Amino acid sequence: MDSGFIIDRRLNPKGKSLANRQRFIRRTRAQIREAVKKSVGDRTVTDPANGDAIRIPAKGISEPRFQHARSGGKRIKVYPGNKEFGEGDRIPKPPGGAGGAGKKASDGGEGEDEFEFALTREEFLDLFFEDLALPDLVKTGLKEVVSYKPHRAGFASAGSAANLNLVRTMRNSYARRIALKRPSTEEVEALERRVLEIEAKSSPTPDERRELKDIHAELERLRGRRRLIPYIDPSDVRYNHYEMRPSPNTQAVMFCLMDVSGSMAQYEKDLAKRFFMLLHLFLERRYGKIDIVFIRHTHEAKEVDEETFFYGRETGGTIVSTALIEMQKVLKERYPPAEWNIYAAQASDGDDWSGDAAKCVSILENELMPLCQYYAYVEILDEREMEAFANEDNGAELWRSYRTVADGWPNFAMKRISKPGDIFPVFRELFSKQKEKA
Repeated sequence: MDSGFIIDRRLNPKGKSLANRQRFIRRTRAQIREAVKKSVGDRTVTDPANGDAIRIPAKGISEPRFQHARSGGKRIKVYPGNKEFGEGDRIPKPPGGAGGAGKKASDGGEGEDEFEFALTREEFLDLFFEDLALPDLVKTGLKEVVSYKPHRAGFASAGSAANLNLVRTMRNSYARRIALKRPSTEEVEALERRVLEIEAKSSPTPDERRELKDIHAELERLRGRRRLIPYIDPSDVRYNHYEMRPSPNTQAVMFCLMDVSGSMAQYEKDLAKRFFMLLHLFLERRYGKIDIVFIRHTHEAKEVDEETFFYGRETGGTIVSTALIEMQKVLKERYPPAEWNIYAAQASDGDDWSGDAAKCVSILENELMPLCQYYAYVEILDEREMEAFANEDNGAELWRSYRTVADGWPNFAMKRISKPGDIFPVFRELFSKQKEKA
């Protein structure tokens, strides 16, 4: 008898048999992944975070299960409350033989019967991003991004004055003085007061003179012992000790840069918005906190909110370097690279003021690229321009200049898109594991 699984078909409190569901996904992962890829090509990118109902071939997904045989064996059944049968009556077999429930046929050709399966948001995204990874090029791997921070690690007998632990130092001093029986200040002062009382008398008695002599001797002994046992000894001093430990860096900032001059119509802005949303969704799954900075530019750049970024109306020329300068300014003011993982996505139609592209290259290579985990440039063209610029070596001045940056910095990627269907393939190509290995 072949080995198999015993399936627990009892529902959990939320109505889902999670263990069986997860095992089913593992068994049919290849088929589900293919179905997800087909689904991605058909769905819009406006809200990629939702789950999806997919169909996979029914062949191969059946599991062995225990059930009552429809023929053979001996059965004794009593149907209470019926008017036709009594105990001992023979009941005829139902027509149709041992057939079972029907299946839903495929919708075309000679295909197999299909099984519809609903994926949750998390399951859909896990499968969609399964073969994607942001490359580790500047810091450490995205899943292992760590920074080192000081942590308290007890006390030390040596250190800087700024780390002096006064409470622990005084506790050690007090314990040492008690153990060595150092005379207290109150004890010495009491004897000194008694000396003053006796010396204040004009004619002390012989007993008082002997007492005064004994007190002076005792004071001398106590003062000498106090000098030998100091109030604070170097052995009492303790300093807070710190050691550097790796600490996960879960903060990331995503810069969205976009040209909003007259040449960028609402269609181009919508394509850029979808790409930004997808990149943010990808980062959101890997960082605990994500800040988004929207910088739009014409001949001048400024940081704006999301509504203004995509839908605000503004006219003017096109100077791309102003957006890079604004990004550099925001980084210096709010996002130190030692504490933040920095990502940037820039969308443009490729137009730029003559001669400004060289300035953009200088800012990227000297200021921004050494700080960024990844920088993606997406150029939005119409379909006629895409045909004209089929060769990636051809393009406007900004594209050609950015090609030199891509050649020198492996964490810089650039692609062209012309329609919504181009966004997912471009995104996958930008962040594929194959590119990271290369």
